[in-house]
Amino acid sequence: MDKAESVNGYDAGIFAPGRREGSSAEPYLVAHHQILAHATAVSIYRSKYQDNHGGQIGLVLDCEWAEANSDKIEDKTAAARRLGFQLGWYLCPLYYGDYPAVMLEKLGDRLPKFSQEEKKLLFKSLDFLGLNHYTSKFVSHATNSSEECYYYKAQEMEIIVEWEGGEKIGEQAASEWLFIVPWGLRKVLNYIAQTYNNPPVYITENGMDEEEDNSLPLSEILDDKLRVRYFKGYLAAVAQAIKDGVDVRGYFAWSLLDNFEWAQGYTKRFGLVYVDYKNGLARHPKSSAYWFSRFLKGGEKRTGKED
Repeated sequence: MDKAESVNGYDAGIFAPGRREGSSAEPYLVAHHQILAHATAVSIYRSKYQDNHGGQIGLVLDCEWAEANSDKIEDKTAAARRLGFQLGWYLCPLYYGDYPAVMLEKLGDRLPKFSQEEKKLLFKSLDFLGLNHYTSKFVSHATNSSEECYYYKAQEMEIIVEWEGGEKIGEQAASEWLFIVPWGLRKVLNYIAQTYNNPPVYITENGMDEEEDNSLPLSEILDDKLRVRYFKGYLAAVAQAIKDGVDVRGYFAWSLLDNFEWAQGYTKRFGLVYVDYKNGLARHPKSSAYWFSRFLKGGEKRTGKED
């Protein structure tokens, strides 16, 4: 449940159903009913099944960390606005009964309204939060955003991927949006803890992709040193966040296997295990799979030397 379906499907038009409605209310109506459907399901489960099953229900959201591009108040405000549009869109109704103030201000009547009965239904309708996190960006204030989607234009910000001196914010993976920025995960986890009363958090997706390249020998493809560095850095950031007091309960790498990646199809590979699409879907563990196995068994330190 997040902006992938609402914004990418009903504003950017890159996901199904492929609608590009500009400044319409459609993306926000989709999200509104996602939120209400979640709360309704939780209410039914808690009232009829939870006592017998002892289970828990959460929801999963995607969030990049937004780092202010400077110490200017307008850039710090833009970064906070960006986080409000990413996480607050779904979490503020569940914790505080309505959409974040910044979205109400910028979107106005495009945002549907919750009735008082719906607000009661929404309140604390989650036992944990699942976080999908891959990367971080710098954010600066921009009244005339170059973004095509109204969702991004309304945020009045510019996303930047370079430090002031021109150096990239981190090493780049295959996807143009994915930079390796481990410190951003620690920051977003602390932000969640401080903003939403430190809920239990499971990191439900975290990983990086490589380009599909059939010209390389298999041995070279499987030796994914950059992915090993990625996991070392990001898992270290998780450990730091736990020491900060964030209630992190679990971590899931994305992904065990190379798979079909939304509109990018099979051109991007996120897996720890290589899938040979042309030869019976044979599986070949990558270096990252062996590293992860040692890590989980306690035989690999996060700062240990790669091999």
